[in-house]
Amino acid sequence: MPRLSAYLLPTEREPPAEAEATSHKLMVRAGLIRQMGAGMWTWLPAGWRVHQRVVQIVREEMDAIGGQEMLMPVLQPAEVWRKTGRLAIEELFKLRDRRDAELVLAMTHEEAVTFHAAQTIRSYRDLPRILYHFQVKERDEPRPRAGVLRTREFVMKDAYSFDRDAAGMQDSYERHVGAYDRMFERTGLRWYRVQGDVGMMGGVGAHEYMAPCAAGEDLVVLTESGYTANAEVVRAELGVGELSAGERFRGEPIRLEKAIEVANIFKLGTRYSEPLGARYLDEHGAEQLVWMASYGIGPARVVAAAVEQFADEHGISWPRALAPFAVHLVALGRPGTPEREAADWVYDTLLAGGIETLYDDRDLGAGEKFAEAELLGCPLRLTVGRRSLQDGRIEVQIRRGRAQAPGIPLPSDCDAAGGTQSGELGQALVRAVDELWRGLP
Repeated sequence: MPRLSAYLLPTEREPPAEAEATSHKLMVRAGLIRQMGAGMWTWLPAGWRVHQRVVQIVREEMDAIGGQEMLMPVLQPAEVWRKTGRLAIEELFKLRDRRDAELVLAMTHEEAVTFHAAQTIRSYRDLPRILYHFQVKERDEPRPRAGVLRTREFVMKDAYSFDRDAAGMQDSYERHVGAYDRMFERTGLRWYRVQGDVGMMGGVGAHEYMAPCAAGEDLVVLTESGYTANAEVVRAELGVGELSAGERFRGEPIRLEKAIEVANIFKLGTRYSEPLGARYLDEHGAEQLVWMASYGIGPARVVAAAVEQFADEHGISWPRALAPFAVHLVALGRPGTPEREAADWVYDTLLAGGIETLYDDRDLGAGEKFAEAELLGCPLRLTVGRRSLQDGRIEVQIRRGRAQAPGIPLPSDCDAAGGTQSGELGQALVRAVDELWRGLP
Protein backbone atom coordinates (compact mmCIF):
# COMPACT_ATOMS: atom_id res chain seq x y z
CA MET A 1 0.00 0.00 0.00
CA PRO A 2 1.37 3.40 -0.95
CA ARG A 3 2.76 6.36 0.89
CA LEU A 4 1.51 9.60 -0.65
CA SER A 5 5.06 10.95 -0.77
CA ALA A 6 5.77 8.39 -3.54
CA TYR A 7 2.28 7.95 -5.07
CA LEU A 8 0.94 9.41 -8.31
CA LEU A 9 -2.10 11.34 -7.09
CA PRO A 10 -2.00 14.73 -8.87
CA THR A 11 -4.79 16.62 -7.12
CA GLU A 12 -6.06 19.97 -8.42
CA ARG A 13 -7.62 22.94 -6.64
CA GLU A 14 -9.88 23.81 -9.58
CA PRO A 15 -11.87 21.59 -11.98
CA PRO A 16 -11.40 21.69 -15.77
CA ALA A 17 -13.04 24.78 -17.24
CA GLU A 18 -15.30 22.74 -19.52
CA ALA A 19 -16.45 20.31 -16.80
CA GLU A 20 -20.14 20.33 -15.92
CA ALA A 21 -20.83 16.93 -14.35
CA THR A 22 -19.85 16.56 -10.70
CA SER A 23 -18.04 13.30 -11.45
CA HIS A 24 -15.98 14.98 -14.20
CA LYS A 25 -14.93 17.79 -11.86
CA LEU A 26 -14.14 15.67 -8.83
CA MET A 27 -12.44 12.74 -10.55
CA VAL A 28 -9.99 15.13 -12.20
CA ARG A 29 -9.48 17.20 -9.05
CA ALA A 30 -8.93 14.06 -6.93
CA GLY A 31 -6.21 12.79 -9.28
CA LEU A 32 -8.17 9.74 -10.49
CA ILE A 33 -8.24 10.46 -14.24
CA ARG A 34 -6.54 12.64 -16.83
CA GLN A 35 -7.67 13.54 -20.34
CA MET A 36 -5.47 12.82 -23.36
CA GLY A 37 -7.87 13.93 -26.10
CA ALA A 38 -11.59 14.32 -26.81
CA GLY A 39 -13.28 11.30 -25.26
CA MET A 40 -9.94 9.68 -24.36
CA TRP A 41 -9.13 9.27 -20.69
CA THR A 42 -6.27 7.79 -18.70
CA TRP A 43 -7.06 6.11 -15.39
CA LEU A 44 -4.40 7.03 -12.83
CA PRO A 45 -3.47 4.58 -10.03
CA ALA A 46 -6.13 5.49 -7.44
CA GLY A 47 -8.83 5.79 -10.11
CA TRP A 48 -7.88 2.43 -11.61
CA ARG A 49 -8.19 0.83 -8.18
CA VAL A 50 -11.81 2.00 -8.02
CA HIS A 51 -12.47 0.81 -11.59
CA GLN A 52 -11.07 -2.61 -10.75
CA ARG A 53 -13.24 -2.85 -7.63
CA VAL A 54 -16.24 -2.79 -9.96
CA VAL A 55 -14.57 -5.31 -12.29
CA GLN A 56 -14.00 -7.74 -9.42
CA ILE A 57 -17.60 -7.55 -8.21
CA VAL A 58 -18.84 -8.19 -11.74
CA ARG A 59 -16.39 -11.07 -12.28
CA GLU A 60 -17.43 -12.80 -9.07
CA GLU A 61 -21.13 -12.63 -9.88
CA MET A 62 -20.58 -13.78 -13.48
CA ASP A 63 -18.52 -16.75 -12.31
CA ALA A 64 -21.23 -17.61 -9.77
CA ILE A 65 -23.78 -18.25 -12.57
CA GLY A 66 -21.37 -20.33 -14.64
CA GLY A 67 -19.83 -17.65 -16.85
CA GLN A 68 -16.55 -18.51 -18.55
CA GLU A 69 -14.15 -15.59 -18.93
CA MET A 70 -12.32 -15.15 -22.23
CA LEU A 71 -10.89 -12.29 -24.31
CA MET A 72 -11.80 -11.31 -27.89
CA PRO A 73 -10.01 -8.76 -30.07
CA VAL A 74 -11.03 -5.15 -30.53
CA LEU A 75 -9.68 -5.12 -34.09
CA GLN A 76 -11.98 -7.26 -36.24
CA PRO A 77 -12.64 -8.09 -39.90
CA ALA A 78 -15.39 -5.87 -41.30
CA GLU A 79 -17.01 -8.80 -43.09
CA VAL A 80 -18.78 -10.22 -40.02
CA TRP A 81 -20.27 -6.79 -39.34
CA ARG A 82 -21.40 -6.59 -42.95
CA LYS A 83 -23.17 -9.94 -42.58
CA THR A 84 -25.16 -8.73 -39.59
CA GLY A 85 -25.99 -5.43 -41.27
CA ARG A 86 -24.22 -3.34 -38.64
CA LEU A 87 -21.22 -2.16 -40.69
CA ALA A 88 -23.14 1.01 -41.57
CA ILE A 89 -23.43 2.12 -37.93
CA GLU A 90 -22.11 5.67 -37.90
CA GLU A 91 -20.38 5.37 -34.52
CA LEU A 92 -18.39 2.29 -35.61
CA PHE A 93 -14.72 3.04 -36.28
CA LYS A 94 -13.72 1.68 -39.70
CA LEU A 95 -10.23 1.41 -41.18
CA ARG A 96 -8.10 -0.45 -43.73
CA ASP A 97 -4.75 -2.14 -43.19
CA ARG A 98 -1.70 -1.96 -45.48
CA ARG A 99 -3.19 -4.71 -47.65
CA ASP A 100 -6.39 -2.67 -48.01
CA ALA A 101 -8.41 -5.19 -45.97
CA GLU A 102 -11.48 -3.67 -44.30
CA LEU A 103 -11.38 -3.70 -40.50
CA VAL A 104 -13.40 -2.26 -37.63
CA LEU A 105 -12.68 -1.34 -34.02
CA ALA A 106 -15.43 -3.11 -32.12
CA MET A 107 -17.93 -1.12 -30.06
CA THR A 108 -19.43 -4.41 -28.84
CA HIS A 109 -18.68 -8.09 -29.49
CA GLU A 110 -21.86 -9.84 -30.69
CA GLU A 111 -20.31 -10.46 -34.10
CA ALA A 112 -17.06 -11.85 -32.70
CA VAL A 113 -18.61 -14.18 -30.14
CA THR A 114 -21.20 -15.49 -32.61
CA PHE A 115 -18.43 -16.11 -35.15
CA HIS A 116 -16.73 -18.36 -32.58
CA ALA A 117 -19.99 -19.97 -31.51
CA ALA A 118 -20.68 -20.97 -35.11
CA GLN A 119 -17.34 -22.80 -35.14
CA THR A 120 -17.55 -24.49 -31.76
CA ILE A 121 -21.22 -25.27 -31.02
CA ARG A 122 -22.26 -28.42 -32.88
CA SER A 123 -24.78 -30.27 -30.75
CA TYR A 124 -27.53 -29.64 -28.23
CA ARG A 125 -25.07 -31.13 -25.74
CA ASP A 126 -22.92 -28.01 -26.16
CA LEU A 127 -25.73 -25.82 -24.80
CA PRO A 128 -26.41 -23.80 -22.69
CA ARG A 129 -23.22 -21.76 -22.41
CA ILE A 130 -22.24 -18.37 -20.96
CA LEU A 131 -19.13 -16.54 -22.17
CA TYR A 132 -17.92 -13.13 -21.06
CA HIS A 133 -14.94 -10.79 -21.16
CA PHE A 134 -13.72 -7.37 -20.06
CA GLN A 135 -12.46 -5.56 -23.12
CA VAL A 136 -11.83 -2.10 -24.50
CA LYS A 137 -14.58 -0.77 -26.76
CA GLU A 138 -14.17 1.98 -29.34
CA ARG A 139 -16.98 4.31 -30.33
CA ASP A 140 -16.84 7.27 -32.69
CA GLU A 141 -18.85 9.36 -30.27
CA PRO A 142 -19.97 12.61 -31.93
CA ARG A 143 -20.01 14.60 -28.68
CA PRO A 144 -17.73 13.18 -25.97
CA ARG A 145 -18.52 14.85 -22.65
CA ALA A 146 -18.99 14.51 -18.90
CA GLY A 147 -15.61 12.96 -18.20
CA VAL A 148 -15.76 9.15 -18.27
CA LEU A 149 -19.53 9.09 -18.75
CA ARG A 150 -19.47 9.57 -22.53
CA THR A 151 -16.14 8.63 -24.12
CA ARG A 152 -14.71 7.26 -27.35
CA GLU A 153 -12.84 4.45 -25.62
CA PHE A 154 -13.93 2.51 -22.53
CA VAL A 155 -13.78 -0.90 -20.89
CA MET A 156 -16.97 -2.94 -20.85
CA LYS A 157 -17.89 -6.32 -19.49
CA ASP A 158 -20.02 -7.99 -22.11
CA ALA A 159 -21.43 -11.47 -21.63
CA TYR A 160 -23.28 -13.73 -24.05
CA SER A 161 -25.57 -16.66 -23.39
CA PHE A 162 -26.23 -19.43 -25.93
CA ASP A 163 -29.28 -21.67 -25.66
CA ARG A 164 -31.32 -24.23 -27.60
CA ASP A 165 -34.57 -22.27 -27.79
CA ALA A 166 -36.53 -19.27 -26.55
CA ALA A 167 -37.31 -20.93 -23.21
CA GLY A 168 -33.63 -21.61 -22.62
CA MET A 169 -32.74 -18.04 -23.55
CA GLN A 170 -35.31 -16.75 -21.05
CA ASP A 171 -33.84 -18.95 -18.31
CA SER A 172 -30.31 -17.62 -19.00
CA TYR A 173 -31.68 -14.09 -19.10
CA GLU A 174 -33.31 -14.48 -15.68
CA ARG A 175 -30.08 -15.85 -14.23
CA HIS A 176 -28.28 -12.75 -15.48
CA VAL A 177 -30.98 -10.49 -14.05
CA GLY A 178 -30.32 -12.04 -10.64
CA ALA A 179 -26.56 -11.66 -11.10
CA TYR A 180 -26.87 -8.02 -12.16
CA ASP A 181 -29.18 -7.21 -9.28
CA ARG A 182 -26.58 -8.64 -6.89
CA MET A 183 -23.78 -6.69 -8.61
CA PHE A 184 -25.53 -3.39 -8.07
CA GLU A 185 -26.53 -4.21 -4.51
CA ARG A 186 -22.86 -4.89 -3.79
CA THR A 187 -21.65 -1.61 -5.32
CA GLY A 188 -23.71 0.44 -2.87
CA LEU A 189 -25.37 2.47 -5.64
CA ARG A 190 -29.00 3.51 -5.76
CA TRP A 191 -30.34 1.84 -8.90
CA TYR A 192 -33.37 0.79 -10.94
CA ARG A 193 -33.85 -2.05 -13.40
CA VAL A 194 -36.11 -0.62 -16.10
CA GLN A 195 -37.78 -1.71 -19.29
CA GLY A 196 -35.48 -0.73 -22.18
CA ASP A 197 -35.42 -0.39 -25.94
CA VAL A 198 -33.43 -2.88 -28.06
CA GLY A 199 -32.01 -0.08 -30.25
CA MET A 200 -29.15 -0.97 -32.59
CA MET A 201 -28.61 -4.30 -30.78
CA GLY A 202 -31.81 -5.75 -32.15
CA GLY A 203 -33.62 -8.71 -30.61
CA VAL A 204 -36.87 -9.26 -28.75
CA GLY A 205 -36.53 -7.45 -25.41
CA ALA A 206 -34.21 -5.49 -23.14
CA HIS A 207 -33.70 -4.06 -19.66
CA GLU A 208 -31.45 -1.24 -18.52
CA TYR A 209 -29.89 -0.60 -15.14
CA MET A 210 -30.13 3.05 -14.17
CA ALA A 211 -28.39 5.00 -11.40
CA PRO A 212 -30.48 8.08 -10.55
CA CYS A 213 -28.55 11.35 -10.38
CA ALA A 214 -28.73 14.92 -11.66
CA ALA A 215 -26.03 14.37 -14.30
CA GLY A 216 -27.96 11.55 -15.96
CA GLU A 217 -28.67 11.81 -19.68
CA ASP A 218 -31.53 9.32 -19.53
CA LEU A 219 -34.99 9.79 -18.11
CA VAL A 220 -36.64 7.06 -16.03
CA VAL A 221 -40.42 6.75 -15.75
CA LEU A 222 -41.74 5.44 -12.42
CA THR A 223 -45.25 4.71 -11.19
CA GLU A 224 -46.67 3.99 -7.74
CA SER A 225 -47.32 0.35 -8.64
CA GLY A 226 -43.60 -0.20 -9.21
CA TYR A 227 -43.43 0.00 -13.00
CA THR A 228 -40.13 1.44 -14.25
CA ALA A 229 -39.06 2.10 -17.83
CA ASN A 230 -36.77 4.23 -19.93
CA ALA A 231 -38.78 7.27 -21.03
CA GLU A 232 -38.14 6.30 -24.68
CA VAL A 233 -40.17 3.11 -24.18
CA VAL A 234 -43.09 5.02 -22.66
CA ARG A 235 -42.99 7.70 -25.37
CA ALA A 236 -43.13 5.03 -28.04
CA GLU A 237 -46.09 3.29 -26.38
CA LEU A 238 -47.99 6.56 -25.94
CA GLY A 239 -46.98 7.91 -29.33
CA VAL A 240 -45.79 11.24 -27.90
CA GLY A 241 -42.58 13.22 -28.23
CA GLU A 242 -42.24 14.47 -24.64
CA LEU A 243 -43.38 13.38 -21.20
CA SER A 244 -44.20 15.45 -18.14
CA ALA A 245 -44.52 14.52 -14.48
CA GLY A 246 -48.06 13.66 -13.50
CA GLU A 247 -48.98 12.50 -16.99
CA ARG A 248 -50.94 9.25 -16.89
CA PHE A 249 -49.57 5.99 -18.23
CA ARG A 250 -51.44 2.69 -17.95
CA GLY A 251 -53.90 4.41 -15.65
CA GLU A 252 -51.33 5.86 -13.24
CA PRO A 253 -49.60 9.22 -12.88
CA ILE A 254 -45.90 9.04 -13.68
CA ARG A 255 -42.83 10.40 -11.93
CA LEU A 256 -39.70 11.29 -13.93
CA GLU A 257 -36.12 11.01 -12.71
CA LYS A 258 -32.79 11.65 -14.43
CA ALA A 259 -30.40 8.71 -14.39
CA ILE A 260 -27.15 7.31 -15.76
CA GLU A 261 -27.42 4.08 -17.71
CA VAL A 262 -24.81 1.83 -16.12
CA ALA A 263 -25.73 -1.53 -17.69
CA ASN A 264 -28.03 -3.08 -20.27
CA ILE A 265 -29.16 -6.60 -21.12
CA PHE A 266 -30.76 -7.80 -24.36
CA LYS A 267 -32.70 -10.84 -25.54
CA LEU A 268 -31.14 -11.23 -28.98
CA GLY A 269 -33.00 -14.33 -30.10
CA THR A 270 -31.56 -15.44 -33.45
CA ARG A 271 -30.62 -11.89 -34.54
CA TYR A 272 -26.91 -12.79 -34.84
CA SER A 273 -26.90 -16.59 -35.04
CA GLU A 274 -28.88 -16.58 -38.28
CA PRO A 275 -26.64 -14.30 -40.42
CA LEU A 276 -23.44 -15.78 -38.94
CA GLY A 277 -24.49 -19.41 -39.11
CA ALA A 278 -24.53 -20.38 -35.42
CA ARG A 279 -26.53 -23.63 -35.57
CA TYR A 280 -26.62 -26.93 -33.72
CA LEU A 281 -28.12 -30.39 -34.16
CA ASP A 282 -30.98 -31.16 -31.75
CA GLU A 283 -31.83 -34.52 -30.15
CA HIS A 284 -33.43 -35.68 -33.41
CA GLY A 285 -30.55 -34.66 -35.65
CA ALA A 286 -32.36 -31.61 -37.01
CA GLU A 287 -30.45 -28.37 -37.49
CA GLN A 288 -31.59 -25.48 -35.28
CA LEU A 289 -30.50 -21.88 -34.74
CA VAL A 290 -28.81 -20.98 -31.44
CA TRP A 291 -30.76 -18.53 -29.29
CA MET A 292 -28.68 -15.74 -27.74
CA ALA A 293 -28.79 -12.89 -25.26
CA SER A 294 -26.15 -10.29 -24.38
CA TYR A 295 -25.36 -8.51 -21.14
CA GLY A 296 -23.23 -5.36 -20.82
CA ILE A 297 -21.99 -3.29 -17.90
CA GLY A 298 -19.66 -0.28 -17.92
CA PRO A 299 -17.34 -0.12 -14.89
CA ALA A 300 -16.42 3.50 -15.66
CA ARG A 301 -20.07 4.51 -15.58
CA VAL A 302 -20.58 2.72 -12.26
CA VAL A 303 -17.61 4.65 -10.83
CA ALA A 304 -18.92 7.99 -12.13
CA ALA A 305 -22.42 7.24 -10.84
CA ALA A 306 -21.02 6.56 -7.37
CA VAL A 307 -19.28 9.94 -7.40
CA GLU A 308 -22.46 11.67 -8.58
CA GLN A 309 -24.70 10.06 -6.00
CA PHE A 310 -22.61 10.47 -2.86
CA ALA A 311 -20.34 13.51 -3.33
CA ASP A 312 -20.73 16.55 -1.11
CA GLU A 313 -19.29 20.07 -1.21
CA HIS A 314 -15.95 18.77 0.07
CA GLY A 315 -15.39 16.02 -2.48
CA ILE A 316 -16.03 12.35 -3.18
CA SER A 317 -17.57 9.97 -0.62
CA TRP A 318 -17.09 6.43 -1.87
CA PRO A 319 -19.35 3.51 -1.02
CA ARG A 320 -17.31 1.05 0.99
CA ALA A 321 -17.22 -1.55 -1.80
CA LEU A 322 -15.70 0.84 -4.37
CA ALA A 323 -13.27 2.96 -2.34
CA PRO A 324 -9.66 3.01 -3.59
CA PHE A 325 -8.48 2.45 0.00
CA ALA A 326 -10.28 1.53 3.19
CA VAL A 327 -8.33 4.04 5.28
CA HIS A 328 -6.69 7.39 4.60
CA LEU A 329 -4.07 7.78 7.35
CA VAL A 330 -2.87 11.34 7.97
CA ALA A 331 0.39 11.90 9.82
CA LEU A 332 0.82 15.28 11.52
CA GLY A 333 4.44 15.76 12.46
CA ARG A 334 7.83 15.90 10.83
CA PRO A 335 10.03 12.82 10.34
CA GLY A 336 11.84 11.86 13.53
CA THR A 337 9.20 13.26 15.89
CA PRO A 338 7.30 10.97 18.30
CA GLU A 339 4.03 11.63 16.47
CA ARG A 340 5.52 10.62 13.13
CA GLU A 341 6.94 7.44 14.66
CA ALA A 342 3.48 6.69 16.07
CA ALA A 343 1.89 7.26 12.62
CA ASP A 344 4.49 4.94 11.06
CA TRP A 345 3.58 2.27 13.62
CA VAL A 346 -0.13 2.65 12.86
CA TYR A 347 0.58 2.35 9.12
CA ASP A 348 2.71 -0.78 9.51
CA THR A 349 0.16 -2.31 11.85
CA LEU A 350 -2.76 -1.74 9.49
CA LEU A 351 -0.83 -3.16 6.55
CA ALA A 352 0.15 -6.25 8.53
CA GLY A 353 -3.51 -6.67 9.46
CA GLY A 354 -4.66 -6.59 5.84
CA ILE A 355 -6.25 -3.10 6.01
CA GLU A 356 -5.73 -1.27 2.70
CA THR A 357 -4.30 2.08 3.75
CA LEU A 358 -3.18 5.22 1.94
CA TYR A 359 -0.60 6.96 4.13
CA ASP A 360 -0.18 10.72 3.84
CA ASP A 361 3.40 11.05 5.06
CA ARG A 362 4.10 14.29 3.15
CA ASP A 363 5.55 17.39 4.75
CA LEU A 364 2.41 19.52 4.37
CA GLY A 365 0.10 21.40 6.71
CA ALA A 366 -2.82 19.70 8.42
CA GLY A 367 -5.41 21.75 6.52
CA GLU A 368 -4.07 20.76 3.13
CA LYS A 369 -3.85 17.10 4.10
CA PHE A 370 -7.41 17.05 5.47
CA ALA A 371 -8.78 18.82 2.38
CA GLU A 372 -7.17 16.28 0.06
CA ALA A 373 -8.41 13.38 2.18
CA GLU A 374 -11.97 14.68 1.92
CA LEU A 375 -11.55 15.27 -1.81
CA LEU A 376 -10.39 11.67 -2.43
CA GLY A 377 -13.19 10.32 -0.24
CA CYS A 378 -11.87 7.13 1.39
CA PRO A 379 -14.47 5.91 3.92
CA LEU A 380 -12.29 6.30 7.03
CA ARG A 381 -9.72 8.95 7.91
CA LEU A 382 -7.35 8.27 10.78
CA THR A 383 -5.19 11.10 12.11
CA VAL A 384 -2.08 10.71 14.24
CA GLY A 385 -0.49 13.88 15.62
CA ARG A 386 0.74 15.45 18.84
CA ARG A 387 -2.77 15.51 20.31
CA SER A 388 -3.11 11.80 19.58
CA LEU A 389 -0.09 11.11 21.77
CA GLN A 390 -1.39 13.38 24.52
CA ASP A 391 -4.85 11.78 24.51
CA GLY A 392 -3.62 8.26 23.80
CA ARG A 393 -6.13 7.92 20.95
CA ILE A 394 -6.10 7.98 17.14
CA GLU A 395 -8.61 10.49 15.76
CA VAL A 396 -11.25 8.92 13.50
CA GLN A 397 -13.50 10.60 10.94
CA ILE A 398 -16.12 8.80 8.83
CA ARG A 399 -16.15 10.41 5.40
CA ARG A 400 -19.89 10.03 4.73
CA GLY A 401 -21.39 12.93 6.65
CA ARG A 402 -17.92 13.89 8.01
CA ALA A 403 -18.90 12.36 11.36
CA GLN A 404 -16.34 12.04 14.14
CA ALA A 405 -16.14 8.52 15.57
CA PRO A 406 -14.74 7.53 18.97
CA GLY A 407 -10.96 7.50 18.97
CA ILE A 408 -8.96 4.27 18.84
CA PRO A 409 -6.43 3.60 21.62
CA LEU A 410 -2.82 4.43 20.71
CA PRO A 411 0.08 3.09 22.82
CA SER A 412 2.30 5.75 24.36
CA ASP A 413 5.40 3.87 23.27
CA CYS A 414 4.62 2.20 19.94
CA ASP A 415 7.92 0.34 19.73
CA ALA A 416 7.27 -1.22 23.13
CA ALA A 417 3.73 -2.18 22.08
CA GLY A 418 4.96 -5.21 20.24
CA GLY A 419 5.75 -3.98 16.74
CA THR A 420 2.96 -4.55 14.25
CA GLN A 421 0.22 -7.13 14.61
CA SER A 422 2.20 -9.27 17.03
CA GLY A 423 1.38 -6.84 19.86
CA GLU A 424 -1.94 -6.87 21.71
CA LEU A 425 -2.59 -3.18 20.98
CA GLY A 426 -1.72 -3.71 17.32
CA GLN A 427 -4.31 -6.46 17.08
CA ALA A 428 -6.82 -4.26 18.88
CA LEU A 429 -6.19 -1.45 16.38
CA VAL A 430 -6.80 -3.74 13.41
CA ARG A 431 -9.99 -5.13 14.96
CA ALA A 432 -11.32 -1.64 15.73
CA VAL A 433 -10.68 -0.34 12.22
CA ASP A 434 -12.13 -3.48 10.66
CA GLU A 435 -15.31 -3.19 12.74
CA LEU A 436 -15.71 0.46 11.78
CA TRP A 437 -15.16 -0.39 8.11
CA ARG A 438 -17.70 -3.19 8.07
CA GLY A 439 -20.36 -0.93 9.54
CA LEU A 440 -20.05 1.67 6.78
CA PRO A 441 -22.40 1.97 3.75
